[in-house]
Amino acid sequence: MQTIISNISARLKQAYQKAEDYIEDEREFPMSQVFLNATFQRFVTDNVKMLKDLHADLHDDWLRLYATLDYNGLNITLSVDLKLALMELNKKSQLIVFEQISETTILDAKYPSVFHKGGVQCALWFYQKVLNKDPLGMILEKLNVIKVKDDLLYLDLNRWLGKNKSIIDTLAKVNVNHAVLREAQLVVFGNVNLVALFSKMSSERLESNVTDFTESDVTPIKQK
Repeated sequence: MQTIISNISARLKQAYQKAEDYIEDEREFPMSQVFLNATFQRFVTDNVKMLKDLHADLHDDWLRLYATLDYNGLNITLSVDLKLALMELNKKSQLIVFEQISETTILDAKYPSVFHKGGVQCALWFYQKVLNKDPLGMILEKLNVIKVKDDLLYLDLNRWLGKNKSIIDTLAKVNVNHAVLREAQLVVFGNVNLVALFSKMSSERLESNVTDFTESDVTPIKQK
C-alpha cells in the first residue's frame, strides 16, 4: 500500500509540474466576429424584447456597435464607435466594459408619424449638443442591457450566461485577464484555472496500476 501511495503522489507531482508550465504561460484565444455576434444574439438580443438586433464590426483597437430598437411603432437603428476598456471572463464574472469614442448616429428609422421623427431628432441634438451627453448608453440602460458608470458602458453577461451550466463549467477552467480587438477578431488572453483542473483530476478514480501522465492529460480549452 505504501508503494502505491508513493507512486500516486509522484505522478500527481509530475502532473502538477506539467500543468503549472501550461498555466503560467498566458495564451491567446481568438474569437471571431461571427462568434461574438452570435453570443450577443443568443444571450442579449433574444432576452430583451425591444432590442431587435445588437451586433458589432470589429477593427484594430476599436469596434462599431449597431443596435436596432423597436418601441411603440418606432423602429430605429443606431451606431456608435467604442473601445474595449476591460474584459473579464471566469466562473464568477462575465463582464465587458466599453469606452464610447464617437457620438451615436441614426442609420435608419421608421417613425409612427412625422411628429415622432422631429421629436427623436430634436432629442438627439439636445443630448449631444446642449447636454454634451450621448443617449445610447441611457437607452440601453433603460432596456436593462448595460449599466453606465463614469462614462463607461458595462455589459454584464452573467445575467444570461450564469443560467447556462455548460458555459459556467467551461469558464471554470479559464481565467481571461484582458482582451484586444483586431480586424474581425476579439483576442482574449488567459490561462487554465489550476483549481478546476485538479478538482476534475481528483474526481476521477485512481487505479492501483497508475499510468504515466503526458501533456495530452492537460485538456486544451475549446471554444464553444
